Amino acid sequence: MILSDFHVHTRYCDGKNSPEEIIIEAISRGMKKLGFSGHSYTSFDEEPCMSVTGTERYKEEINALKEKYASQIKIFCGTEQDYYSDFPAEGFDYIIGSVHYVLIDGEYICVEHTDEIFTRLIHVCHDDVYEAAEKYFATVADVVRKTNADIIGHFDVITRLNRGSKFFDENNPRYVAAWTSAIDELLKTGKPFEINMGGVARGYKDFPYPSRPMLKYIAEHGGSVILSSDAHVKENLMYKFAEYEELALSMGLKVVEL
Repeated sequence: MILSDFHVHTRYCDGKNSPEEIIIEAISRGMKKLGFSGHSYTSFDEEPCMSVTGTERYKEEINALKEKYASQIKIFCGTEQDYYSDFPAEGFDYIIGSVHYVLIDGEYICVEHTDEIFTRLIHVCHDDVYEAAEKYFATVADVVRKTNADIIGHFDVITRLNRGSKFFDENNPRYVAAWTSAIDELLKTGKPFEINMGGVARGYKDFPYPSRPMLKYIAEHGGSVILSSDAHVKENLMYKFAEYEELALSMGLKVVEL
């Protein structure tokens, strides 16, 4: 049974709880390892991320709490480094590499925020949603190189708003070809793909990221996964981990921890 969680957000970015509140919750659940992963600073979109000065305070507080709770739980100070972050990922124990935006003609367009913004993305991609998906997955394919990631974050977060195939058909051959190519490239890095529960926990998704066909493909090609809650509230630590650890193992996936 997995008793660790490495994708957790605090008030330093878009989470709701302080680091210490989350640690106390983790200890109460018998967790052995807890990794914080504050959103890296992005100058073009400052709302969801840690500020420059906040990043340093975050490091200082997490490292102090490591010592305070060392006898009860092992704490890691990590970051979720966006592909387009212009702030260096230095001084962290680990890095989650994620893509939240597509850059087109100098415009950073978020792929998972609102229907209106996603519609804008489609429009600038010549009203071709599969062109948007191809641009997204081409970026994801490069995320480990660009961010020096230890973990590949929410691989298909572009589906966050797509419940009921609202914007595109996830079985479309162009979509499948785009994600297959990205997985093939990322498998070469040997880094684990996270099974990310964030969309399920917050009611956007019926299945975690990546999708079931993607997980099957990763399993067939010898890839590994790590369970991540992407918790923004302490109550979502290790969200449905037992259920999806069992599923991952049944699919032949290697489940790893840091």
